[in-house]
Amino acid sequence: MRPRIGVLALQGAFAAHARAFTELGAEAVEVRRPDQLEGVDGLVMPGGESTTMSMLLESSGLFDPIAKRLADGLPVLGTCAGMILLAAEVVDGRPDQRSFGAIDLTVRRNAYGRQVDSFETDLDVPELGPAPFHAVFIRAPRVDRAGPDVEVLASWDDRPVLARQGTVTVAAFHPELSGDPRIHSRFLEEVIAPRNPEKRLSAMPLASSREEVV
Repeated sequence: MRPRIGVLALQGAFAAHARAFTELGAEAVEVRRPDQLEGVDGLVMPGGESTTMSMLLESSGLFDPIAKRLADGLPVLGTCAGMILLAAEVVDGRPDQRSFGAIDLTVRRNAYGRQVDSFETDLDVPELGPAPFHAVFIRAPRVDRAGPDVEVLASWDDRPVLARQGTVTVAAFHPELSGDPRIHSRFLEEVIAPRNPEKRLSAMPLASSREEVV
């Protein structure tokens, strides 16, 4: 049975995430209503505008059902704005902006600059193998603090940009724009068999480098 990955589709770069998971053999489900959370094995919170997404989560009635699924251990991947929504503390957000507090990070919105300050760089991510991961940063958040239980998977400029705590994985960049499926593939492995390498599906091999998937 294919894993069923929900992609929050209220605003932002959700289509590229859905396409990435479909190409890896998963079933991608766009989530806009609470009932569409039913039966998903994992959830993606994509990049976009975090304050807008926060308001839409409230108006759509999705905030509390997602919070409950996260508390129950639903694996989630948050990228850029998704990292902000999942953080324990948000700096420079709207005063009434809510976050899920699912990962023990303090995150500062748009800390790397505006749209014109977007940049790309290669990251060393040992968990993904020896080949660097080409990361795309667009109005990226910055991690000001990481709690003791947060596992930092990659850093840039001496700050975490890819991190994990339990079933929650977050990235300050946009892996769906890189042409490299390794972060999505690794998340699928976590969905299928959390922390148990012996049960990982060989049907979904982890790509070893960006060049292999271009």
